[in-house]
Amino acid sequence: MKDILTQAALCKEAAPALSILSAAEKNAALLDIAAALEDHRADILAANALDVSAARESGMTASLLDRLTLTAERVSAMAEGVRQVAALPDPIGEVVTGHTLPNGLEVRQVRVPLGVIGIIFEARPNVTVDAAVLCLKAGNAALLRGGKEAIHSNLALGEIMARALEGRGLPTGCVQVVEDASRQSAQAMMDLTQYLDVLIPRGGRGLIRAVTAGAKVPVIRTGEGVCHVFVDESADLAMAADILVNGKCSRPSVCNAVECVLVHRAVAAEFWKLALPKLAEYHVELRGCPETQVLVPQAVPAKDEDWDSEYGDFILAAKVVEGLDEAVAFINAHGTQHSEAIVTRDLQNARRFQQEVDAAAVYVNASTRFTDGFQFGLGAEIGISTQKMHARGPMGLQALTSTKFLVTGDGQTRW
Repeated sequence: MKDILTQAALCKEAAPALSILSAAEKNAALLDIAAALEDHRADILAANALDVSAARESGMTASLLDRLTLTAERVSAMAEGVRQVAALPDPIGEVVTGHTLPNGLEVRQVRVPLGVIGIIFEARPNVTVDAAVLCLKAGNAALLRGGKEAIHSNLALGEIMARALEGRGLPTGCVQVVEDASRQSAQAMMDLTQYLDVLIPRGGRGLIRAVTAGAKVPVIRTGEGVCHVFVDESADLAMAADILVNGKCSRPSVCNAVECVLVHRAVAAEFWKLALPKLAEYHVELRGCPETQVLVPQAVPAKDEDWDSEYGDFILAAKVVEGLDEAVAFINAHGTQHSEAIVTRDLQNARRFQQEVDAAAVYVNASTRFTDGFQFGLGAEIGISTQKMHARGPMGLQALTSTKFLVTGDGQTRW
């Protein structure tokens, strides 16, 4: 087993070679990875079966099992995702801005790779491939540390990608999957300032907060999603019910799923008559404020922690509010700056909600489930950034770059 320092050093060594590859060279390598994934589908599924079996025995929830499980169709989808990344424009070398100074100096700001990107993530083996190919396309080396739940899957995927890259003559360190899935390896990554240029955690609130609080390496915080829908007094209530059900039930384990609904007092009774039968089809457990419990007797009394919980399951917190001001204040106090939605026919309220709610994506009359790189037209994404520095929202290829200034002169000096 390679230790994490050895793997990080390999990434650091590989980064300069990656940074100067042409778009054609990177795309050819990515297409080789896509073909290798399909050629070794049986090996991937066999490794994944070991992880799924262990997860079932440990009592993993159904929603998390779904995120862990690979099928032949999902492997094919991973390969297609790699091809889609290969088809995206290469951001490296793109001129962000350029001008000529009065003294004749030509100044250009261009996109360059970040260098070595470390990613710590939980039980989603597809992230191993998604993260690796996005980093590669943007000219970065990747050090990937998945959770122990997916260790067999991740190592198999890492080995397949490594062989494909080596077949193109690329360095071994382009992509390294950490072989040690212990807590110690995660902490070690947080301290690797001499090797990593940035660290990205992808997973639940506990992981993200632990990395953000403990890392010495610069962190891009992603994925923590306590998302809300506010049903305004003027809302089309049938639309509101459909948006809520989609946000909560289409895939409850993802970070853009709705965890809490806020309903204007004036329409709460009528709204719940429409929404309850739809939610009942998915056996959603409601955890409500006292007013909600009166309207929905089957609702469990909400505790303080319910207003801050990312359930990742068919559980929904529900609160009656007086109006827009209370809804905005509540969301800004309890949200995670991910995705928030209002359902309203009041144009002024829609504008105020989008201006005053502090989140990476703020919706009017649409589901929060659209917060996604592909859905936003950015192509594949590395995650949803919930911070304000460097990147915010779905992080496509451009978010995996930095810039540098190229200055060309003709003998100019400054005293």
